[in-house]
Parts: sequence; C-alpha cells; structure tokens
Amino acid sequence: MTNNIKEKIQADLQEAKATGQLRTENIREIVRTAVSQVSAEVKEGSSDLRTLVKDAVSTVIENLQDKGSEIKEEVTASIEGALEGVNSKRHEAIVKTQTELKQIQAKLDNEEEQLQQEVEGMLAEIQNTSQEKSDSIKNAIASAVNTIQNSEEVALLKKRYAQLQAQLAIIRANLAARYGGRSVEVKEYLDDAKTWYDQARPQAENVTTQVKEKHSQLENKLSEAGAAIAKKERQLKQNLRELLLAAADLFKDKDSHQQKANVK
Repeated sequence: MTNNIKEKIQADLQEAKATGQLRTENIREIVRTAVSQVSAEVKEGSSDLRTLVKDAVSTVIENLQDKGSEIKEEVTASIEGALEGVNSKRHEAIVKTQTELKQIQAKLDNEEEQLQQEVEGMLAEIQNTSQEKSDSIKNAIASAVNTIQNSEEVALLKKRYAQLQAQLAIIRANLAARYGGRSVEVKEYLDDAKTWYDQARPQAENVTTQVKEKHSQLENKLSEAGAAIAKKERQLKQNLRELLLAAADLFKDKDSHQQKANVK
C-alpha cells in the first residue's frame, strides 16, 4: 500500500515537472487523488491512515529536494492534499448530514411560522370579542395584545439566534477549509452564514456609524471569502479567519450599542 501511493505520487509529480505544471495547486490535487484512492481501502481511524498521510508528504519532499529550502508552499499543499484525501469519506458524510439538518431546520421554521400565525389569530380573536366592552376594558385588552405582539424579548431572542447561527456557519467554514473540506462544502457554510447574517442585521435607521462600518466590513469579508473559493486561492484560509474575527467583533459591538441605546 505504501509503495503504491509513493509510486503514484512520484510518477504524477515527474509528469507535472515534465509538462511545466508543477504548481502548488497541482501538487495538492496529485496528493489528494492518490491518498483518496488508497484510503478507500483502509479502515477509518486506523494507524494506517496516519502512515498514509506521512508517506504521501514524505514522497513530495523527496521529489522536490532539488528546490532546496524553498518548498514551504509545496509541503503545505501536500499536507492539505493528504488531509483532504484521507478525510474525503468523512466530509461526504458531513455534507450529507448538513443537508439533513437543513431539511430539519426548514421544517422547524415552518412549524414556528404556523405557530406564530395561530397566536396572531388568537390575539385578533381576543380583540374582536372586546368590541362590546367598555372603553377602559377595550383599551386594556388592546394594550395587552400590543405588548405581546411587540415583545422586545422575542425580537432579541430571534436576533440572538440569527447571530449565533451566522457565527456557527462561519466557524464550520473555517473548520472545513482547515481540515480538508471541499470547496463546495465551504461555500455552503458561507451561504448559510450570509442568510443568517441578513436576518440578524438591524433595520433601524438610528444604527451608529461605527456599527454600519462593521456591517460593511463583514459583508466585504463574506464577498472576499466567496471570491477566494471561486478562484481556488490559497488565501481562502486567511479570508475565513478574518471573516470569523469580523463576525465576532460585529455581534459584540451590536449588543453593546443596543444596551447603551436602551439605557438612554
């Protein structure tokens, strides 16, 4: 098994050299393909997988010794390719599970919407039955219904939930990119992050300039990460890291500004 993967990687590297295609992205793909093919025959979690990754990376280093010490990017690419190849099955399972979770989430959202509509109908019925009451009772009922319908606690819970879901999606994108996830997997997480972020974004006109700037920064980081995926840039991990930090900073500031506004 070890000899097979070494021979395949060595042959593919030599072919890439001969055709002038020995670039980092090609090295990553060569290693990913070789490791993925061989790891399909190995039991998950076994020590053989670790040996597989080690041998794959060692083969790349051995075949690029003529470049001297200037092979950091190539070594990084080989490690990324090996991790992506050895974890390909698991990431397929993760994508499948994520799809199932989305379906469950959609069902929950639908049920919550139905519940909200039922509550609205009940409140409307309560108001309708108060028409024959005195003005004071009618006003009291209307005030109570309005309080329930415009609950700040409910709005805050919804906003907080959207914030947490947006951050969680960004965290998943970072983990997928760092530990061998395919670009389609990272993109799906970023799409989820954008959807939740849009729900968490405040619509009030009195949002401070500082918060507006941070919103703009986060939107830019989302766009940059998406563009890096499309171009398969190695800068993707740095883009995702900056996006994660920007999201944490934005949501922290949003809460502090909201608290100050409520105090006023």
